[in-house]
Parts: sequence; C-alpha cells; structure tokens
Amino acid sequence: MNTKQTKVIVGMSGGVDSSVSVALLQQQGYAVEGMFMKNWEEDDTLEACSADDDVKDAQSVADKLKVKLHLRNFASEYWDFVFENFLNEYKIGRTPNPDILCNREIKFKTFLENAQDLNADFMATGHYVDKDFHDGKYRLLKAKDNNKDQSYFLYTITQQQLAYSLFPLGKIAKPKVREMAQKLDLIVHDKKDSVGICFIGEKNFHKFLANYLKPNPGSIVSDMGQVIGKHTGLMYYTIGQRQGLGIGGVKDAPQLPWFVVAKNHTDNQLIAVQAGDNPLLLSNSLIASDLNWISGHQPELPLKCRAKTRYRQSDQECVIYNDKDNKQVKVEFVQQQRAVTPGQSVVFYLDDICLGGGIIQHTNTLNHKCEFWNEKT
Repeated sequence: MNTKQTKVIVGMSGGVDSSVSVALLQQQGYAVEGMFMKNWEEDDTLEACSADDDVKDAQSVADKLKVKLHLRNFASEYWDFVFENFLNEYKIGRTPNPDILCNREIKFKTFLENAQDLNADFMATGHYVDKDFHDGKYRLLKAKDNNKDQSYFLYTITQQQLAYSLFPLGKIAKPKVREMAQKLDLIVHDKKDSVGICFIGEKNFHKFLANYLKPNPGSIVSDMGQVIGKHTGLMYYTIGQRQGLGIGGVKDAPQLPWFVVAKNHTDNQLIAVQAGDNPLLLSNSLIASDLNWISGHQPELPLKCRAKTRYRQSDQECVIYNDKDNKQVKVEFVQQQRAVTPGQSVVFYLDDICLGGGIIQHTNTLNHKCEFWNEKT
C-alpha cells in the first residue's frame, strides 16, 4: 500500500492516546486528518461535562502536527441511539454500558460514515486494540498492553467496520505513548485519562439521573426478609455494590459489610446480603442475547473459550451453548463468578482473539432461592 496516497481520519478526543495515534500514522506516511466528535450538548443547569477544553486540546495538537481538524456534532445521534437506551435500561432496573453502545452507534458508525464522506480510506482511533487478517476474515485482537486492552468495549464491531479501521496503539504500552507525546511536545502528554461516562462527568450520579427518571424510594431487605434500611430508588444500585447503602447496625446480624444482590421490582425492594462471597452473589452461568460475532457468523457451539463479564475482570474459563434457536446463548463458567450484572456485556475470547459477545439478560444466581422472594425477582 502506498501510504502517501492513503487518507486516514483519526478520531481526536483531545487526549494523549488519539493525539499520539495521529503522530504515529504520520510517521508511517499516511495522509492524516483529524475529527473531533461532540456527543453531548452541555446544559449549564445540569453542569454536564464540557467539551470546550477537549476541543481546544485537540486543535492544539492538530496545529502542532500540522493536520486539519474537522469538527462534528453528533449530539442528536448520541441522544437517540445511546442516551435513550441508557435511560430505558436504568428504568427497568438494569445496569447498561453506554461506552459499548457509543462505539457501536457513534464511533464505528456515524463517525465512520462522516470519514467516508471526506473520502477517507480508513478511520483510526486511539483504542488499545489490534487487528489482523486471517483465513479471509478480519480479527479483533487484544492490545499488547494487557492492562489497557479495550477489546471488551469493541466486541460489537463488524467485519466491514474492522476493514476500515486502524488502531495505531495496538502494539504499544501506555507509558511509551506518554513518552512519545512528551518528545513531540504535545500539550496533552500529561493529561489525565478520562474516566466514567462523559455526560455524567464529575457530577453526582444520583442527581444527574433524577433529572431524567423519577426516583422511587423503598426498603432494603436482607435475604431473610428483614427490613434493614431504605434505598433512594432501585435504579441507583448495581449488583455487588457495597458503598452507599447506608445500612447501620442490624439486630442479630454479624458486623460484616452488606452487598446488593438483587432487585425486587414487584415490591420495590433492594435485596442485600452480608459478605462478598455470599452464595447469592455467585453465578455458575448466565444467559446472553443481542449477540455479535466479529467473524460475521456464530462459531460452532458448544465452544470452550474464555469470557469476561466486566472490563477489569481477568478472562474466565467457560463453555458457550446454544439457547433458544441461536437468538441467545447460555454461558457456563468453570468457576463461579461474582456479581454478574444484567445489562452489562459478556465478551468471549480465544487466546488474544476477541470473538464477540452479548448483553447479559440474567444469571442462575437466584437458583439459591430465599423463601420470601418466591418468583418476584
């Protein structure tokens, strides 16, 4: 490939990763331009996260590296395809992952379409993932820097999207990226990595969500049915949560921490148990739907592989089985998993190859029935 004739549009966020991605592609001889995506319309009354500093940083880097920076506002698309889904999931008591949906609907769809409108041959991002081409298919691979690998967030990517995507940081460790940024005298070389959900930022999560969904306070009850506290709304809690429950001393209960284990929507109750290794927090299996297989087709099942049910988790041995005419799968783990959460994603791996994944619908945790729950949960 003659890279001098190959145009790449890089998604520039104003952070160090995307900035170094621009520089690396330039060094490889590509004709590089940048695009800054504004995905959220700020509202001063909500004190939403501001993109002003980020776009200034992106422009500073673009000027330094002498690349053109295109500005695009995708706030409408983000609201329709990411944020409304986020609210709907919380409304029914699940815990969604908007970053995964943003990658699917915005970064690798709307952004890619805009890059192609600018006659780009490829789009590039600062994600810590890699790809290759094997037996006529593109494969999504884990990054060399295992601590920064972001393949969990990109499992919804398709063959067409992979074909148009470049990941300059796939083989580079994060410390090296910051070192390169400093040598290039980029203003973002020591800029902190963004954490959390952009539209929430540093704000109080409860206050933010209350602007869109009406809280419905209720009781926190133990696995024995004893009322042990008050919750401010089931939507504010997630499975496995320990902090912020406000449970004081409970009569006849040992002095151990309490953890959220389930939500009883029928009676608006939050169920809590003591000890992080309580059987009610552990699952042997889960059911997942809304599946995406990066190869374009489901692998032959049953399949022994590894999976993770949250980003920072190490890969866990499992077997995937067909369930309900291939519309969903059952995943059985070799070892019990803690705090598997409906609404989150399970992502599958063979060694460093990301196979795909799906949305967790439910687990077998509640097979350990408590008498008073019956079938309410």
